[in-house]
Amino acid sequence: MQKISAAELCQIVGFDGKTVAADIQNITTDSRKVRPGDLFVALKGDKVDGHDFAASALKNGASLVMAERPVDGVPADRLIVVKNCLQAYGKIGAYNRQQFRGTVIGLTGSAGKTTTKEEIKFALSLFGKVYATAGNHNNQLGVPMTLCDMDMTADYAVIEMGMSSKGEIEELTGYVRPDIAIITNVYPMHIEFFENFEGIAEAKAEIFKGLKKGGLAIINEDTNFAALLRQRAEENGARVLTFGRNTHPADEPCLEKDAAEHNFYNAWCVLTLVEALGLDTARVARHLQNFAALPGRGEKIRLRLPSGGEYTLVDDSYSGQPEAMKAAIETLGKTACSGRKIAVLGKMAELGATSKERHIEIGRVVAASDIDIVIGVCPEMKDMLAQVPDTKEKHYFETKDGVAEFLLNKCLQNNDIVLIKGARYSSKLYQVTDSLKMQGK
Repeated sequence: MQKISAAELCQIVGFDGKTVAADIQNITTDSRKVRPGDLFVALKGDKVDGHDFAASALKNGASLVMAERPVDGVPADRLIVVKNCLQAYGKIGAYNRQQFRGTVIGLTGSAGKTTTKEEIKFALSLFGKVYATAGNHNNQLGVPMTLCDMDMTADYAVIEMGMSSKGEIEELTGYVRPDIAIITNVYPMHIEFFENFEGIAEAKAEIFKGLKKGGLAIINEDTNFAALLRQRAEENGARVLTFGRNTHPADEPCLEKDAAEHNFYNAWCVLTLVEALGLDTARVARHLQNFAALPGRGEKIRLRLPSGGEYTLVDDSYSGQPEAMKAAIETLGKTACSGRKIAVLGKMAELGATSKERHIEIGRVVAASDIDIVIGVCPEMKDMLAQVPDTKEKHYFETKDGVAEFLLNKCLQNNDIVLIKGARYSSKLYQVTDSLKMQGK
């Protein structure tokens, strides 16, 4: 982060009080990780209130505390009081972004954001230093943190933004102020928080409101509401480029022939960006052949069985979004395998009144696929299993408990391939993959 004086900090967040003279070069929200000279931001969470740890932060070396009220143990001249700490944190992040001299690329979408972000980082690293959102820190806390932690010497910054309700991306993109804004896709994620599907597209299109004047919008032309996204981009003064099957040939040279379709879209998105930046697309296309799937997002791992032999784990346990689940199932069905194809599928979350229908859809996709064994986890998956014919082997688990043991001791055989996919926090199937990885090393 650029060094900020206490006086500048007060001006940024709108505090008119007086503090000790100090220069801040790091911000933390964890009192245990405070370093000498830090600003500690006392955020209020569902379970923990940072105000309770403000005095400890000072004892650990913080120069200043930013809080929403006076705090016992924190002298007035070491305290910056704001109405909302999270929004103030965002303002500091926005200030730091303004000092950045490289190209800022903002990214959002319903599925695959993090993988696409990492693929962009992977590609642009051929041409300069790239700073990018760590992990999936793409929310109202993660984006300010990302902006405050920016490597100011980087040539490119790739900032991921997520949302679960209207107005969130508008706030975040106001901090990020991207030179280029990308929407990867629009699916009915978080539909329970919106009146209709179109509302999700409108919420994604908020990214264009923060786009710098005359900036570039890159849109998946094949996604839902693509025309609406283009319209919103143009209304905000953006130049528009698209990627998809009408823009690029289906046999893009950077991908293996048996790659899942979403991998084509990721690559098309990256290549469209690279071309817009005036960089060498042929070089990037070759380079993308070396991009590996991320843990929990389609990573393939060869593991040992307790009884001898090996199997392949496809760890796609991070997200259970319906369209991504369909794609994963179809890809598994088309994968060449000398053993059996097994799908372990957990519930999909935040689908509201459409939940039953969407789980039934997944069952129909499984039924039409070349999958041998399907395992449903969580009550919602009963609707999925009901669509699968008895010609396929079927199993049901109320929770993730016992799934790993069943796979290792009663199900998996040599050269099988098993896909594990479901909503991360609702189905907790990531704990199954963690167990399989640990026992199969």
